[in-house]
Amino acid sequence: MAVIFLHSGSMAPEISRVKFAVVMALSMAALVGAAVGAAAQTGSQPATPARGRAAHPFSSARTPPLVIPEQFAPPQEAYASFSAAGGAAPEPTPPSACQMRLAKIAVFQALGTLVGPGDCGAPDAVQLQAVVLPDQTKVTVTPPATLRCAMAEQVTEWMRDDVAPSLAHFGPPLRALDNFDSYECRGRNRVRAAALSEHGRADALDVRGFRLADGREFRLVDINVAKDWREKTHASACARFSTVLGPGSDGYHEEHIHLDLAERRNGYRLCQWEIREPPPAQAESTAPSPDETGAVEISADEVPLPRPRPMAANLTNSRAAKKSESK
Repeated sequence: MAVIFLHSGSMAPEISRVKFAVVMALSMAALVGAAVGAAAQTGSQPATPARGRAAHPFSSARTPPLVIPEQFAPPQEAYASFSAAGGAAPEPTPPSACQMRLAKIAVFQALGTLVGPGDCGAPDAVQLQAVVLPDQTKVTVTPPATLRCAMAEQVTEWMRDDVAPSLAHFGPPLRALDNFDSYECRGRNRVRAAALSEHGRADALDVRGFRLADGREFRLVDINVAKDWREKTHASACARFSTVLGPGSDGYHEEHIHLDLAERRNGYRLCQWEIREPPPAQAESTAPSPDETGAVEISADEVPLPRPRPMAANLTNSRAAKKSESK
């Protein structure tokens, strides 16, 4: 037993050193394993992005995001200033020769080319607003009429040279033209599937009448308006326009006069407008008095007797009387 004790006591320092070395090795291994595990965990799980921000591979650099502003279409009127080349604004269309002539005798707005469905439309269209008379007074077109410039020029000259002078002797000056219809894309007389009306080409004007400065109206189809004035207006219209339609033409122009510049073969013109008059006064239905008829009073003795009966009738009556007496 003593030997064993001595042997154990002599080995104690060496065993302690071995245990210390083992403990240190295990501690180091544990530390290394913990480090390796933490590194592996860090590499397998990406960093969670901040709330409300998108993940970005360069987020660590804290680069601010690129903001792209929204693009809005320019307003419609801005397109008028866009040019096809070089950024230069397009030059306005110069007025036509007709417009230059019309500007001296009328007030109008240039409309350019009208484009409608089908064959509707017109080149060099204007909106005729007023006619300037030779004394520089204006006759308003109510409402303004949309017409080809050539038609507007013809209407203006008709008003200046014919209509206004014919109304001068009525007193107050002419102030307005009553426009019933001008440019309208439709068939003739608004009949479906009919041929295109001259109104669809901005080549026609329907006129009801005229108004003076004192408010009096002169309707072209009014039978109570002076007949001689209506006849003068009829003659001047048929001389200037290729088509004139009014009462008595086709049943569609009883309340106005249609004027247009339709081109026909051999320059054919159509003037159908009846100048009507009021109906004659009817005779009085009451019987006239004796004094008005010129009757003469006669006495009873002068009353004529009836004509004598024929002899045959007298014989027949006498025989019938005898038979009745015998019975």
